[in-house]
Amino acid sequence: MQTIKVSTTQNVFIQYPIASLGDRILGFVIDRLILIFYTIVLVTLLVKMDVESSWVWLITLGAPWLFYPLVFEILMDGQTPGKRMREIKVIRLDGTSAGIGNYLIRWILGFVDYYVMSGVIAVIAIAAGGKGQRLGDIVGGTSVIKLVAQREVTAEEIFITPKTDYVPKFPEVVNLTERDIELIQRALEANTFQENMQPVLAVTERIKTLLGIQTEMPELEFLYTIVKDFHQINLHHG
Repeated sequence: MQTIKVSTTQNVFIQYPIASLGDRILGFVIDRLILIFYTIVLVTLLVKMDVESSWVWLITLGAPWLFYPLVFEILMDGQTPGKRMREIKVIRLDGTSAGIGNYLIRWILGFVDYYVMSGVIAVIAIAAGGKGQRLGDIVGGTSVIKLVAQREVTAEEIFITPKTDYVPKFPEVVNLTERDIELIQRALEANTFQENMQPVLAVTERIKTLLGIQTEMPELEFLYTIVKDFHQINLHHG
């Protein structure tokens, strides 16, 4: 499965699986079927109500077809109903949620991607680019990822609490801040949920450099130890 490496706001790189072309096409088709169903229902209602105003027909029928992807991606944090059903989502390349500006660019260039040459441009761009980007994604700085199913975990796997008789192994942790510990927790969460060691390796090097620690302890054990040491020292100092 192709992946895209994105940088989080904490300068840690995490790999996300790129949404397959098949998932994106199926999501698009689902959204179109929803629009077709809406159109059939609305036409039936307008005919029964004997509505003759061309403006009513134009707005109620045309607006949803025109603004559907833009409105839903804004309201559903990068998803449309079709994307949600296929478990895919639009994100920025830095790993953060896309903003209105990103969605707007994707929507505008979507007319080129989907309707010029019947979508061939979008298919070629996605297949050739390597980052799951159609033209709108390239210009908008976004990509579409496949949401990874999260397994059930216990609180103890994420929130690390040392025992009362625990003796800290690295007293240097007094130089860390709550933000540093949060960064470590995020890296451990990425490993727990996605089995992704990239953030763990990056954060381990950062913490070792910051504290001047040299140890042969495995990365995961080291980070868990750092968090336990930090909590234990702050518990006694607090």
